[in-house]
Amino acid sequence: KGGARGPGMCFHFPCMDEVYIVDMRTISFDVPPQEILTKDSVTVSVDAVVYFRISSAVASVCNVEGVQKSTRLLAQTTLRNILGTKSLSDLLSEREAISQDMQHTLDQATDPWGVVVERVEIKDVRLPANLQRAMAAEAEAFREAKAKEIAAGGEKNAAQALKDASDTMMKSPCAIQLRYLQTLTTIASEQNSTIIFPVPVDLLGTILKKPEAEYMENIDVRATSLTDDAFLE
Repeated sequence: KGGARGPGMCFHFPCMDEVYIVDMRTISFDVPPQEILTKDSVTVSVDAVVYFRISSAVASVCNVEGVQKSTRLLAQTTLRNILGTKSLSDLLSEREAISQDMQHTLDQATDPWGVVVERVEIKDVRLPANLQRAMAAEAEAFREAKAKEIAAGGEKNAAQALKDASDTMMKSPCAIQLRYLQTLTTIASEQNSTIIFPVPVDLLGTILKKPEAEYMENIDVRATSLTDDAFLE
């Protein structure tokens, strides 16, 4: 009669009145780990934490029996129902959105009980050991493929830069000589006792072509002499 009593002194009749003490502060509780089958048929274990407070003491006493226990049970079923409609990738990447969706659903369901759900947070998502190994292997393969792609791109850029440099040097005969002098300066600055003198490839080609030409000429002469001998016979 008269609704809820606030803090302070109040009187009640022992044989007629029944006193219920309601805590109006924010209360938190852990949702036990739930084995959930996701939308893509993966079994995961998920637990969460819920923060709620009682906004109407009369409704929490008159409309439901054991408001805290009922809120805990409803949080467990809501967690299972919501996560059952999500895939594993959504569960791992959209945890904040799932928490907000769960908070909204719980708040609407507990509103007749005089309960306001302030916050819901998903604490941990536990995957099976074999699935963890499979995901780790997939991530490692992706990283290796990405590294090979980056290395190939670097080699391509380096080859293009060398081609551009060679084209630039071909336009100026003195460029290769200046590059050679710059290389000698770099070697001398490092206090090395070994100095490399590059030999032009064209010079080597000329030297190598002379013995080959003489050898081919001797073969032609020998073939001619054999032909002449055969003709005389």
